[in-house]
Order: sequence, then C-alpha cells, then structure tokens
Amino acid sequence: MPKKRAASAQHAEPSVKLTTRGAARLQARHPWVYRSDIDAAGAANLLPGAVVRVLDPRGKFLGTALYSSSSQIAIRMISHGSVDDLPALVAERVRAAIAYRKDLVQNSDAYRIVFSEADFLPGLIVDRYNDILSLQILTQAMDAAPVRQAIVETLKAELHPAAIAERVDPRIREIEQLPPLPSSLLYGDKTSTVINMNGNRNGDESSAIRFHYDAFEGQKTGAFLDQRENYAAAALYAHGEALDAFCYQGGFALHLAAKCPSVTGVDSSRPALEMAEKNATLNSRELEWIEGNAFDLLREYCAANRRYDTIVLDPPAFAKTKRDLDKALRGYKELNLRAMKMLHPGGILVTCSCSFHVSPQEFLKVLADAAQDAHKSLRVIESRGASKDHPILLNVPETSYLKCLILRVSD
Repeated sequence: MPKKRAASAQHAEPSVKLTTRGAARLQARHPWVYRSDIDAAGAANLLPGAVVRVLDPRGKFLGTALYSSSSQIAIRMISHGSVDDLPALVAERVRAAIAYRKDLVQNSDAYRIVFSEADFLPGLIVDRYNDILSLQILTQAMDAAPVRQAIVETLKAELHPAAIAERVDPRIREIEQLPPLPSSLLYGDKTSTVINMNGNRNGDESSAIRFHYDAFEGQKTGAFLDQRENYAAAALYAHGEALDAFCYQGGFALHLAAKCPSVTGVDSSRPALEMAEKNATLNSRELEWIEGNAFDLLREYCAANRRYDTIVLDPPAFAKTKRDLDKALRGYKELNLRAMKMLHPGGILVTCSCSFHVSPQEFLKVLADAAQDAHKSLRVIESRGASKDHPILLNVPETSYLKCLILRVSD
C-alpha cells in the first residue's frame, strides 16, 4: 500500500474540488472522475499531469489523483491517502504487480505485468515477452521523466530483462496532448525473441506453444495476452476439422492444432498471416491460412454447406463507443449465426467479444437469438474472461471487458 502522511494545513500539492456526483464516484472506489464533475475554476491553473489533492464539495479530503489537462477523464485516483513521492509510489506498485503474478502465471513466459487501473497504476501497461518487456504510457502523469525513470529502473531491477521497449499509441498521445514520440527501446538492444505459452505446470517447455515476437510489430504490444488462458481452454474441447476466424498470428489456431487434424485460420491481414505461418513452422505444424474478410468467408462457406467440428470467432472490438452498440450486436449475431449453421451436431463454438460496451448479458442474448434463428441448441461448457494476469476490479467495470464462451452446438 502507498505510504501516507497525515493531512495538514499546508500542502505542496494543488487541490481540485469535485461535484457531488464526482465525489460519489470516488467514494464508490471507481478511480475516474470526468471533466464535467470537477470545479473548472479550481482546475484552471493545474499543470498537465499534476499530482493533486482531491476534495469533495465541502472540502473534505478524498485522496490523491493524477490530473489530465486534456482528457475527458480529468482525474485518475492514485491513492486514497496523501502521496509524498509519486515516482517512489509507482516503483512500489510495479513491484507489487510483479509479485501478484508470481503465483498466477507458472506455465508461460508471456503475460501482462501491469494492467493500469487494475494494478493501481492508471495509465501504465507493461507486458512480458520472455526476456523483452513492452510498456505503454497512456497519461500525462506517467509520461513525466522521473516517473518514467522509476518504471524502467524498477523493471530492470526486478525482472532483469534483455530489453525494454516502449510501444507508442499516437492517438492516445494526441488525446493527452503529449508531444509525438516514436516507439523505441528504453533499455537494451534486443527487439525479437521467442515466447512459450501454456506449457504444463511441471515446467516442461516441450508442451508449450511457441510464438515469434517482435517488439515493434503487431497489434497492442505485439500479442493478445488476455486470450492466453482461453487458447488453452479451447484446445481442451476442440476436435475434428477446425476453423479459426480472425486468427491474427495464430493464437487459437496453433493451440487447436495440437488436438485437431485439420485447422484453417482466416484473417484480413497478410503480415499477421505471414507471422502465423512462421509460428506454425516453429511448432512443426501444418495449417491452412486464408487471407480474407471473415464475414464474407463465413457467408460463402455457409451458403456452400461447408461443415466443421470446431469454430473459433475472435473478432476485433465491434463497439468502441456506446454509439456503436446496435451495429456491434448485429455483427456478433451474423457471425455466430453462420458459425452455428456450419457446425456438425455436437460441434464446438468458441466465441469471443472484447467490446466493453457489449455486456455479458447482451452477448448471451445475441447468442441465444442466433441459436433460435439457426434452429440450434447451445450448451455452455465454459464462460470465461481475460487471463488472470489481467485482474478485474469489481468497482471498475472497465477492467472486465473480454467475454469468451465455449459452447456445444446441437441440432
């Protein structure tokens, strides 16, 4: 927990007063306060990325936050007490995040180390890829030089990586009004490695699925680590001829290949498929890769009466905002309806949604409606979320975004 000091009449940090609604949000232990819920006059002189004392409408001290001068999320709480030294607190939280995962991740050398608000470090993402660490800095406060130094030095001391790479999201830096910055190495000179995912708990690496990793290629920080445990779960039930739609670099497909004699992966990205083929070679597997639009392919295959025993649907987020919700639900229904029609009786459907704005209840209803239209019955084998290295804070619903259902489809 962060070091605290007693409140006194004199404080070095500036203060910001919240509306009643903003204060209630913090008291409910959600760390965000939107710009509409802070005293605009009091925030007028705050510096970008300032560490601020947060007060309720009556002036009662609620804690310490990181201020953004540009984002609609103006306040991100960092402590419900006072903070003497932000870089020291960040270093302490990074060490705690590393320790948290020591008992949770024992069969992979690729996993998330820091998950922003879920690790009480708002605006910081750190992923491990074997001996390379990849980080993303998403807020003004985390971008400050002393905080950056604390992050890098702590990661070096605790994990002894060969390299630390920063993956920059230009859109986020624009939102935060931070100067443009290229992705680059912050430490070391290594930019590629091989990761081992989902080996057995006895440390036998021969059972793991291996993937090439390049620090500056691919989506997110390079891979979809939140699906890691779902890859292994899907392989438990997969059988027969399998189709992996939106396969990216082969995460699901290569896990299915350990159980299925025939696996086809589909993606619209040629670079992703080229990496998927390299990953297949690395694992001594032969898979079929098809470059194309998964919606179009499923429509075509369904019309042609193509049948599979296992189908995986892992599309990108269809609902980036609430405004996209209706369109997203229609997209999920179409995909799942066609997949259900293409499965043999007793077939396995692994279907995912990473859209936070699509609730678990809405996703289940989409699947139920699709099953009704397809004249199929669904049994839920497993209802899953992100892997355990992506913790969920119960008071912060935004940390629970990934839905993964493993279903048995019957006529």
